[in-house]
Amino acid sequence: MTNSYESPFCTRYASKEMQFIFSADKKFTTWRRLWVALARAEHKLGLPVTQQQIDELEANIDNIDYEKAAEYEKKFRHDVMAHVHTYGDACPNAEKIIHLGATSCYVGDNTDVIIMRDALKLVKSKLLGVISNLAKFADKYKAVPCLAYTHLQPAQLTTVGKRATLWCNELLMDLQELDFRIDNLKLLGSKGTTGTQASFMELFEGDSNKVKELERLIAEEMGFDGVVPVSGQTYSRKVDSGIVSTLAAIAQSASKFSNDIRILQSFKEIEEPFEKNQIGSSAMAYKRNPMRCERITSLSRYVMVDVLNTYFTSATQWFERTLDDSANKRISVAEGFLGVDAILNILLNVTDGLVVHEKIIERRVMAELPFMATENIMMDAVKKGGDRQELHEKIRQYSMKAGARVKDEGLDNNLCELILADPMFMITKEEMDAIMKPSNFIGRSVEQTEEFIANNVNPVLSANNFIECEKVELNV
Repeated sequence: MTNSYESPFCTRYASKEMQFIFSADKKFTTWRRLWVALARAEHKLGLPVTQQQIDELEANIDNIDYEKAAEYEKKFRHDVMAHVHTYGDACPNAEKIIHLGATSCYVGDNTDVIIMRDALKLVKSKLLGVISNLAKFADKYKAVPCLAYTHLQPAQLTTVGKRATLWCNELLMDLQELDFRIDNLKLLGSKGTTGTQASFMELFEGDSNKVKELERLIAEEMGFDGVVPVSGQTYSRKVDSGIVSTLAAIAQSASKFSNDIRILQSFKEIEEPFEKNQIGSSAMAYKRNPMRCERITSLSRYVMVDVLNTYFTSATQWFERTLDDSANKRISVAEGFLGVDAILNILLNVTDGLVVHEKIIERRVMAELPFMATENIMMDAVKKGGDRQELHEKIRQYSMKAGARVKDEGLDNNLCELILADPMFMITKEEMDAIMKPSNFIGRSVEQTEEFIANNVNPVLSANNFIECEKVELNV
């Protein structure tokens, strides 16, 4: 334990991989990689930058003296210039050409884009894992009838697997959004103080082609196919709000899933994984609380609210740039990713170990099925010559009587017995039993599940060369 605040994202929730992406080492080594890319491009385009200087810069990318950088920042009150001088001290021959022609956002904004790209790719890999887990679950339980609900009241039947396709489909929608963000993400490039590239026009003596080629070379070295077409000093903060909106969409889907599982666990139909030595309650030893899904719900709420930070930041940028974005975005964007990373870690764990209690599900189905079967019973009686309106009234009366027996007396549903005893329905016990099979009431659930996996899930997994994820062990 320490005597200062530590983010729960680091101590309890987010993975080491995502934490590294938003670490100081990742940030400042990327700054240096960008300075190297700038120097290399300027060298190729004829500016007075030597290969020896580039080599020196490259050799010291990871050689960061953070204490010295902190001293410089205290002196200059400027983080970029602090690191320019720190880098220069490590590279005395290249010191004078570091950051040549650039403004702070050259390293700051381009690094933010690179970090978001890498973080999006990590999110995508985990999202694919959850989709795969849910597809396997759906296929396994595609023919297990269960109660379906409207207004959280029993309606008709679906299957356990078909319901899982609903969760999976929303995550597929999120994956499409994620792919859009990744595919359309561009570097800021080398745009200069107000986005006009005036400093680079000065360096290249008015040669626009060289200024454009400079950006192309930098983007290529950093793994991008292009830069934003126009900007002020910064890339548009709508990029941040769009990306965090996509993260919030994943949180929406995750929260929907986790709330459904929490309710199903209350019904004792489906449970999240529960370890051998896990304690559900400090007071009630018998309890098996859905703490993982509760955590998904809680973290999802945080991420969904977090997106407002990026909206307000984007909306309040003045002209070519203001600095009221900096403090907010370095927290809100990072924590949006750390939050979704934590959510997906739990989702991977939960979807890989869901426990289905088929006997409880069947018992709950059979308790409600008599009401759902009345339409079929009535139609069979009409085919045998019965009066539809009279049969409907009888069923209404018997349904009220059976419902009162269940709710007021705590007894079993005897609607089928009441109908069998009434000659108006002209139905035998064997005929009643044939109707009362749950599989008669699941519609195309099995086919829909199979079609969804074959047509929607498998092509996506195949296109992304998905390899089975390792099992996720949660810290707490």
